[in-house]
Amino acid sequence: MDLSNVYFVTGTAYAGKSTVVKALAEKYDGIACRENYHEVLMEGLDKNEFPNLAYTRDLEDWHDFVRRTPDEYEAWVKGVSLECEKLELQLLDQISEQGKPVFVDTNISLETLRKITDVHHVLVMIANPELSVSRFFDRPDSEKQFLYQLMLEEPEPEKALENFRHCLERINSDDTFYNFLHSGFTVVMRDEERSPEQTLQLAEIAFGLEG
Repeated sequence: MDLSNVYFVTGTAYAGKSTVVKALAEKYDGIACRENYHEVLMEGLDKNEFPNLAYTRDLEDWHDFVRRTPDEYEAWVKGVSLECEKLELQLLDQISEQGKPVFVDTNISLETLRKITDVHHVLVMIANPELSVSRFFDRPDSEKQFLYQLMLEEPEPEKALENFRHCLERINSDDTFYNFLHSGFTVVMRDEERSPEQTLQLAEIAFGLEG
């Protein structure tokens, strides 16, 4: 698999990954593989091979999704990441053949990225763990707003929201932050005072692209 024209952006929630991927693709006439781009393959997934991704695909009552315990949520997120990695590698093998630069908001693990690509083709973007949790629903992302509305419909909305915050805290832990921070790849920390243009410049420097 030749991934020499693929640039990976990974990291924590609310760090600006999708925004950077979109901006880079626009500037360099590239292909933007934004968050959850693997969903084009969802319909045909075997639920025995991809049980975590199939869980949301086949879910009949989405209230069950927000009622899970932090343990259940964490296990599901880890399972989804592993399954997404398989799908991403499958898709990227095809997308990279188009010849254009490919910018990816990726679920591929740090361990796998170290094996499949050059250190200068990975950018880690991170936000303070507390910020990743507290600002999770601030974005106009339709999926996140859908989940927020589901919790408001629960018999005890405040308890539902608090439970989900604990779920988010579990996957945005200090350990996760530390692992990204010390990954060995270039790291960009979210800074509310930095402009989008300045963040884009940092990404270009990390990838060795011309400004």
